[in-house]
Amino acid sequence: MANVQYQMINFHEAIKLKRFDENEVLREKRDRILARLDSGLIKIFEIEGLKPPKYEIFDQGSYAMGTGTKPVDGHYDIDTGIRFKICYLDYPDPVKVKTWVYLALNGHTQRVEIRRPCVTVFYQQEGEPIYHVDLAVYSDQDCNPDGKMYLAKGKLNSAIEHRFWQESDPQTFIHLIKNHFLDREDDKQFRRIIRYLKRWKDVKFSSDGNAAPIGIGITVAAYHWFNPVYTRDSFTNIKNYNDLEALRCFVNAMLAKFQNVYFNSNIVQRLIVELPVSPHNDLFEKMTDNQMADFQEKLEILLEAIGEAQQKADPVEACKILQKQFGDDFPIPSREDTAQKRPPAIISSSASA
Repeated sequence: MANVQYQMINFHEAIKLKRFDENEVLREKRDRILARLDSGLIKIFEIEGLKPPKYEIFDQGSYAMGTGTKPVDGHYDIDTGIRFKICYLDYPDPVKVKTWVYLALNGHTQRVEIRRPCVTVFYQQEGEPIYHVDLAVYSDQDCNPDGKMYLAKGKLNSAIEHRFWQESDPQTFIHLIKNHFLDREDDKQFRRIIRYLKRWKDVKFSSDGNAAPIGIGITVAAYHWFNPVYTRDSFTNIKNYNDLEALRCFVNAMLAKFQNVYFNSNIVQRLIVELPVSPHNDLFEKMTDNQMADFQEKLEILLEAIGEAQQKADPVEACKILQKQFGDDFPIPSREDTAQKRPPAIISSSASA
């Protein structure tokens, strides 16, 4: 059986998106928007002789959780939360609060939109989007009688039933993901496995609509079903991680969780992955039955490919199989590199797979 851990780690380094604070370009885009938001809100409220409500910002999404991957289409996104110090009960129409943000930022770039879950600022180059910044608007928990945080949902043209405040707890969710494994090396493998599968879905699925499983769904699936896989050197007590086997176990666990459910008047096989915090919704609920079937079939193909790669004695042949699943960023070593033998690790125990 070929050992491709070296190539797996190199692949991870190729696709890994640095944390937000380490990415100067994205940080600069975010900071410019927030400066514009500050001045824009002041102007909007000055017209009525008022001061804008206080607010705080926080990072959310894959940057905050350390699970980001470089986009294959070069279109980066940034997720930022804006927590207004307002009680949601004072604003029955949450779109009104989102409109503050929209008006403050409108004109900052050629395209600013109020979308259902957020306000989005698009950056374009030669007509093509290169960045977008999603600003999710919240009512601060300290201002609400139940002590809960609420996300403003709805668009300018939404019917009244689609404009509502949704209980949400993004910061607890980020905390859960960031602290899921106390062991630092287990945690690193957890993030690598998430990134491998996120890149796989970027390569294998269309980015249109809900065809692809969303990244947060993969992250939460890993939160529920991933277990670290390693062996331990009995002399040095060092853990030797096996990412390919860990990925195989995780994909196998996901496939095992597909279940028959009554959905859209039919009994179908679906993978249900619930957010571990409010609103506890199924993160794949927007995928149609056909999209879900396609997801299941592609997971089965991935599992088969991993198994085939694991059976190869030659790392070059194993990596060729894996590159077909993960795209051109997955490295294929040269024959000369693989001819350099390394001493095998002495294994005393099998880990938590």
